[in-house]
Amino acid sequence: MTTEQIILFALFAVILGMLLWGRFRHDLIAAAGLFCGVALGVVPEDLAFSGFSNPAVVIVALVLIASRAFENSGVLGAISRLAVNEKRPVALHVALIAGIGAGLSAVINNVAALAMLMPIDVQAARRANRPPGRTLMPLAFATILGGMITLIGTPPNIIASSIRARQLGAPYGMFDFSPVGLVVALAGVAFVALIGWRLVPARQDQSSEYDAESFRAELRVPSDSKLDGTVGAELDEAAEQADAVLSGIVRDGERLPGAFRSKTIQSGDLLVVEGSSDSIAALIKALDLQRIEPDDDESAAPHGEEKGKKAEGGGPEIVEAVVRSDSWLVGRTAAGLDIRRRFGIALLGVARSGRFSREQIANRKIAAGDELLISGRQAGSRPMLRQLGLIAVNRVGVSPFDPFKASLAVGLFAAAIIAATTGFLSFATAMAIAVAGYAAFGLVPAREFYSQIEWPVVVMLACLLPLGAAFEQVGGTSLIAGGIAELAQGQPPVLALIAIMVVTLTLSDVLNNVATMVITGPVAIDLAQRLNVNPDTFLMGVAISASCAFLTPIGHKNNTLIMGPGGFRFSDYWPMGLPLEIVVLLVSVPMLLWVWPL
Repeated sequence: MTTEQIILFALFAVILGMLLWGRFRHDLIAAAGLFCGVALGVVPEDLAFSGFSNPAVVIVALVLIASRAFENSGVLGAISRLAVNEKRPVALHVALIAGIGAGLSAVINNVAALAMLMPIDVQAARRANRPPGRTLMPLAFATILGGMITLIGTPPNIIASSIRARQLGAPYGMFDFSPVGLVVALAGVAFVALIGWRLVPARQDQSSEYDAESFRAELRVPSDSKLDGTVGAELDEAAEQADAVLSGIVRDGERLPGAFRSKTIQSGDLLVVEGSSDSIAALIKALDLQRIEPDDDESAAPHGEEKGKKAEGGGPEIVEAVVRSDSWLVGRTAAGLDIRRRFGIALLGVARSGRFSREQIANRKIAAGDELLISGRQAGSRPMLRQLGLIAVNRVGVSPFDPFKASLAVGLFAAAIIAATTGFLSFATAMAIAVAGYAAFGLVPAREFYSQIEWPVVVMLACLLPLGAAFEQVGGTSLIAGGIAELAQGQPPVLALIAIMVVTLTLSDVLNNVATMVITGPVAIDLAQRLNVNPDTFLMGVAISASCAFLTPIGHKNNTLIMGPGGFRFSDYWPMGLPLEIVVLLVSVPMLLWVWPL
């Protein structure tokens, strides 16, 4: 091995280790790795920022904006409402909502598809009095499967196309992934609908009447409260009527020892309450506890409003919302963020993986997938939720159907696909023109463009691509492919295909799928060329595998999003995820050999 190869192998090992550790953001790790590569001389300085102009990076950003246009037009809402019927049998409900999710994920970002359908599924589960997690996990997996159907369905497909253009001279088309991806997605949806949902661990609902003790809130006793001087036992009747549980008192930052019922309440105390969102709201009203009103003092004015200006609408609303993996709240505390003063909302409770926090909520670090109980007059507004990186799960927030906007959204998108498919324009250029049309007609206001783009994904991809190119140039890819080829010597090439797909599946379960595809894509092509077989078979195989992360909550953002609402633990994914990955292999390998013969 040369010095450059040793340096790049070591650098990639550190990057992968840091990504697996999960202590720091993926984009920061990728950027640090890129700059280290430049400083060590293994990445040419003039190519350090070339990733930001790569068509793959541009397409990822444009597709995210197009997803918002579809949502704002109401066309996705009209489709998703078909899934709302709690009277359907579970298998039929899963088949319908999973099928819709997979179909939407083929043309829009799969995280956006899940974010739109998740509240619908949760509400249907609550009305049917069943744990939401039983149908949420099949839905999340289906939205991942649907991304394999088209070029723009998932970032690994876009990266695969970019790798093919660089190494084989031409990118993939929009529907080159469809023959194999569609069959695999259909098989996966059939599995989760008929068998998979039965394998999901039954976790109780963390935030509804289904489990009334899921949320823990700390509610302040006002200075002029009638509760001043009363004993905790005197509140039993009010708590019982509200279907809530009073479990303790926090005074001067410390929880008082002993039973709550024997304690005397003082003004300024925090009453520790457990219950559903509705029960907590009822108790706030019944006992006249601290009302979350942003305009009750100057310091509570929402961020961006004039002090003293009253919020529109009625009283404060309580919203259950799940934290997105790209939310800037992740890793921070409510106290550190000062969200009451900045945004006019308060954090009432937190649920994580089926367990309650027993520390002060304000000082607890927020994690991706946490379900938060927030209150405030603006708490349920779409701009507020987008700004905080939250997805409401106790309401269905789809836009009303607008025939003109819907036809415009579909028409511009279809025109871009036709222009790219016929070769009249590159796909990046065609999508850029469509997005400009969305802005011109108000489907996505220009001021919202930047907020729709998942910048951590864009930055990570833009930083990893130059590293991957440098790895290829110094022969690192050839070393790995050569080692696999030696192991496969004398064996049928299909075994090498299965081997690299299994390795990619394993990596994707613990690493980001973007990083997985950047690493395994070039290796797949090199390996195929060494075995004198069709490189498209191997590249398509790893693209499918990179998209199928079903064993852990960290393998894909959609897996993380359902942790809070489903009450899932880290180990709850593999009972359904492992059989599903086996189904993917059993279906995809024969299809690959048929559509892309060796």
